[in-house]
Amino acid sequence: MNEHNQFEKKDETSNNTYTSPLSERLKQDEERRKREKEKKSMGSSKTGYFVSALSGVIIGALLVWLLLPSVANQMPNGGTTTNNISSSNKEENGISQNVTAVTTDITEAVEKVSEAVVGITNIQQAANNFWMQQSGPQEVGSGSGVVYKIENNQAYIVTNHHVVEGANQLEVTLADGSKEEAQLVGSDVWTDLAVIVIDAKNVKVVAEFGDSEVLKVGETVIAIGNPLGLEFYGSVTQGIVSGKDRSVPVDLNNDGTSDWTTEVLQTDAAINSGNSGGALVNIVGELVGIKKKKIASSSVEGLGFSIPINTAIPIITELERSGEVKRPTMGISLMDLTDVPSYYQQNTLRIPPEVTTGVVVTEVVRGSAAEKAGMQQYDVIVEMDGIKIEDSIDLRKHLYNNKEVGDTLQLKVYRQGKLEEFTLQLVDNTTL
Repeated sequence: MNEHNQFEKKDETSNNTYTSPLSERLKQDEERRKREKEKKSMGSSKTGYFVSALSGVIIGALLVWLLLPSVANQMPNGGTTTNNISSSNKEENGISQNVTAVTTDITEAVEKVSEAVVGITNIQQAANNFWMQQSGPQEVGSGSGVVYKIENNQAYIVTNHHVVEGANQLEVTLADGSKEEAQLVGSDVWTDLAVIVIDAKNVKVVAEFGDSEVLKVGETVIAIGNPLGLEFYGSVTQGIVSGKDRSVPVDLNNDGTSDWTTEVLQTDAAINSGNSGGALVNIVGELVGIKKKKIASSSVEGLGFSIPINTAIPIITELERSGEVKRPTMGISLMDLTDVPSYYQQNTLRIPPEVTTGVVVTEVVRGSAAEKAGMQQYDVIVEMDGIKIEDSIDLRKHLYNNKEVGDTLQLKVYRQGKLEEFTLQLVDNTTL
């Protein structure tokens, strides 16, 4: 009888196998050893998987940490990247403090150009009082300016025309608090730009011109100036380029009627009174605009406008050269046809009913190009060089943007209901 048969015998009648207690015990022991072995094997596998996963996480984190600086440097200008963080600890009066110096693209740009932004004070002789006594020079306003060049021991500063308009004396305040008397080089009312100079002995920083043409909508820009006067000297605000080539109407003589439209950059950087003439710079600290104007109301948080630097540069150059911007003129005074009541359009001007837009000549200057060409009062200009003219802004933009002194100008004019043509030889004059 074999070993197995020692513990088992078969019931012939029932076809069932009888198992002895000892055999049953041995089977149970064998099954228990198998279960323990399988359990141990599964535990080992789980540990391996866990270790592998943990290693992957650690390696991934290390790669992200190593690559983050290069990724951050490639972020668009809308993101502010941290370039350097230095930290230390100090204890003062028993209180422990962390001293953390954070350097970002924004802080570097501001540090690069902020000292080139100056304050400008407009000083005028006060009018006589009731007793006919002179009260002496008084500050009538303040604004900002940007140092853009040093030449022959003089620092050149660009600002807005309205900042220096009417000044008997100009005073420039530098970043270190020192003050310098300034002289006006030239000013242009149409572009609202002016250039002044000061002694360069205390000037340490000069702004670098950027390229406003390559600015992108959404790009980060920084406005630096002196809002609300010199009390908040060197204030910095950040925003984005909200729009390019915006046209903003300008009322030059404060009569409530727009005389001109100027092309500007629109930003959402906060610009307040006193910021005019300050710097608009890109993320690397290059000058891309001269701050000009703010629109604000109860329903508008604030729209900031700046003169694009590419528009300003030729004006600055001309002001340096001749103190003014010479533009071609016709020698006439103007009124939009839409401002003339319909009665006078029909009975005085006698224009055809289908003519609804144009420019009315209200005065012809004696000896001007217009008089020499035969133009008269109440002529209605409707076309210049084949281009339709709807209002005085259209006329000025064509004249100033497309023509130069000495050029020939072709006009189509309604005179007492008849369409006539005139040819003008443009000159440099103080009137249109």
